[in-house]
Amino acid sequence: MIDIFAHAELHHIAATPKAGTAVDHVLPRSGFEAAWTEITAWDGYAPTPMVSLAHLAKRVNVARIDYKHEGPRFGLGSFKALGAAYAALRVLAQEVSRRVGHPVSLQDIRDGRYAEVCTQITLVSATDGNHGRSLAWGCQRFGAPCRIYIHAEVSEGRAQAMRDLGAEVIRIDGDYDASVALARAEADENGWFVVSDTSWEGYSEPPRDVMTGYGVMTREACEALTSAPTHVFLQGGVGGLAASVTASLKQYWGDACPRVVIVEPELAACLYESARTGVATSVDIAEETIMAGLSCGEPSEMAWDILAEEANDYVTIPDSIVAPTVRLLARPLDGDPALDAGESAVAGLAALIAARQSLSLSEQLGLDDTSRILLIGSEGVTDPDIFDAIMTGTTLG
Repeated sequence: MIDIFAHAELHHIAATPKAGTAVDHVLPRSGFEAAWTEITAWDGYAPTPMVSLAHLAKRVNVARIDYKHEGPRFGLGSFKALGAAYAALRVLAQEVSRRVGHPVSLQDIRDGRYAEVCTQITLVSATDGNHGRSLAWGCQRFGAPCRIYIHAEVSEGRAQAMRDLGAEVIRIDGDYDASVALARAEADENGWFVVSDTSWEGYSEPPRDVMTGYGVMTREACEALTSAPTHVFLQGGVGGLAASVTASLKQYWGDACPRVVIVEPELAACLYESARTGVATSVDIAEETIMAGLSCGEPSEMAWDILAEEANDYVTIPDSIVAPTVRLLARPLDGDPALDAGESAVAGLAALIAARQSLSLSEQLGLDDTSRILLIGSEGVTDPDIFDAIMTGTTLG
């Protein structure tokens, strides 16, 4: 099965991280600590597994592969359960405080002390699936109405999962970036509140809260490791996950922080293009990638501030190696545990396996038999129909 990766065409840009303080001023330690204190107090909280893929590591000739499996997270199937729900709680506490004329705590909202006020505050967002599901779950928990905007290629299974959590789902004909624009416009017109995982000029606090929520996952990963990884391979998308993990790792490990490799679909490589140009750069998406959660053409400016200073490498991968990677995790080499992962979860692993089939790319990424790799398995099976199609070979790859 590994042989299929030898024919994959990956593109690589070596970045030159800039000296700066974005890690500390964009996502300060105090924000990560506050998110940890709050989220670990939620009903149903439990750390997700850190899984060692020892036999696969031996097969691709690296020292370790540690895979943080986010499938079990709060029963929602994705790390995004940590972000949107936390940001929603923060928005509600702030707005309820304004309406009642005195400070209201996160616990006040969580415990339902202002349930009637929350029913009058509508939260909205655009999503490829997982972020919207987390927001819908949070709104259901905290008693606020929820509107989710999805683009034409979001699967009906993912749409229904959000409806099942009480969200009103609005499907548009355009792509993800068009759904973001419509969510913003209708929120402005109606006095609703956008809870997005991407930032833009004049809009930064909810995306910051989303990214600090993700820090719970990274702290769990760091505490499960006995030494710093040499590399971390991180999914792209708008950059929120990558920036959050990068900042958390830097704050935790300091000078021993692993080399940061950003991985994107070649069909939606806005961070790769940003690295090429040196500024946050949008790309047009002409064709949707199988990695639905990474189909983003416009980077988060806040996330880019961190990645521009800290990321070492940017790699794009073809869709053709995604389904084989999903199957490799589900039907692993003898001795490794079986993992059910979604399409976006495996981007880093797919890039790692393919890179190790190329001596030149391995050298460019500093990979050898002593490398210790951390991977973020960002989602489990969030659409069973798509997963079944991958496992039976009736979808790409």
